[in-house]
Amino acid sequence: MRSVPPVARAYVLLAVAGALFCAAPAATATASWPAVALLACVYAGCEQVGRCRLIGRRAPKGMGTFFPVLLAGAFLLPAPAAALVAVPGAFLARVERRPAGLRRSWRAAQLALACWAAARAFAALGGAGAVSGARLPDAFGPAAAAVLVFCAVLTVLDGGILAAAERVPLRVAWRGLFARSLAPVAVHGLAGLLMAVLWASSYGPVAALLVLLPMYISCWVFAQYQRERAAHQATIRALVQAVDIKDGYTRGHSERVGQASMMIARELGMADERVEVLRFAGILHDVGKLGVPTRLLRKDGPLTPDEREIIQLHPEYGHEMVRGIGFLGEARAAILHHHERLDGSGYPYGLAGAQIPEFARVVAVADAFDAMTSTRTYSRARPVGVALAELERCAGSQFDPAMVRAFARAVRRAGWHPVVTADETPLPAPRPAGVAVPGAAPR
Repeated sequence: MRSVPPVARAYVLLAVAGALFCAAPAATATASWPAVALLACVYAGCEQVGRCRLIGRRAPKGMGTFFPVLLAGAFLLPAPAAALVAVPGAFLARVERRPAGLRRSWRAAQLALACWAAARAFAALGGAGAVSGARLPDAFGPAAAAVLVFCAVLTVLDGGILAAAERVPLRVAWRGLFARSLAPVAVHGLAGLLMAVLWASSYGPVAALLVLLPMYISCWVFAQYQRERAAHQATIRALVQAVDIKDGYTRGHSERVGQASMMIARELGMADERVEVLRFAGILHDVGKLGVPTRLLRKDGPLTPDEREIIQLHPEYGHEMVRGIGFLGEARAAILHHHERLDGSGYPYGLAGAQIPEFARVVAVADAFDAMTSTRTYSRARPVGVALAELERCAGSQFDPAMVRAFARAVRRAGWHPVVTADETPLPAPRPAGVAVPGAAPR
């Protein structure tokens, strides 16, 4: 985010202040400073794994891969000292987006607060005595409680920053975050508990650090997933660039439709995985235009009925093009059916009502909105309010009213600020609008 909203900056500063307050007693506590330093160095070193050629440059970017080190600190150290373990690694980690300082401060504060709370819960339930006495079974209960607290703190903070920085509705900001993080953090918590028990035993820190070996293996496995995901993104970018080159007057349109589709999905409370697939659907909805003759896409004048029939084949062309791309999932149906209408008068198959896939109903609204709010040679951009009014007028006949309401709420709350990376300089060839409902949908 190039420009961080003031409320998000305030939220980050509040989290930093909270972390400083929690860690301050460490200065006077009887903590084992060598243990703090060693754990902090190990965690900071783990954050550099992504730069290791053996692991690969596309190793996991998130810090959660080495939660065992942080949780081991929560099981071994007093709460204020445990909060310090994450700080060096958080500030040394790679940051892909600016402002880097604010993002590092946020991550350091978030992890410090989570470690502090987990250590407090673990100590309150008698876990410290079980670890120091190498009684692993007795430590399971306190460790489980600490993992739950750790996940809960991360969930609360993550949901808050989503609401503050990304303007996600409060009622959906936390939805699903806890459930998705619990299973992996529970596994990391078990590894952290083994590290803590070995550390406190006669085997010492060296034996405890051997527990990290399986985590390095899991890091390598996840790196392969990251590479595959990067290949998916490259495939999509190539397809979108091909459409932009062929149909220059809609350059940037695909990305904006993807952004609007995500806004609707988040307003509806969809899971993050579906939101991402829906973004793909919006970006690729017009990929079938690669199969339409360029002379029709750039024709200067009205289309004949036969030419319009050819244009209306682009959803089927697009579906055929992406049929073998497995990771697109539900996006394939959206590409095929995004020109269907709720009253059954759309194309290519004349589906009506609930017969139209949910993703297609979302993309239809996003597609129409961007067509109305973008300047073309054949029409000037309409104001956002006028475009929303047109969508609402056509709700029930052309568009799903639920999708229209969700998009209207999102835009009226957060505004419409499209972020497009494509070159939007139009090519020198006008073409007609040919809308299904005047002003409400692109062809």
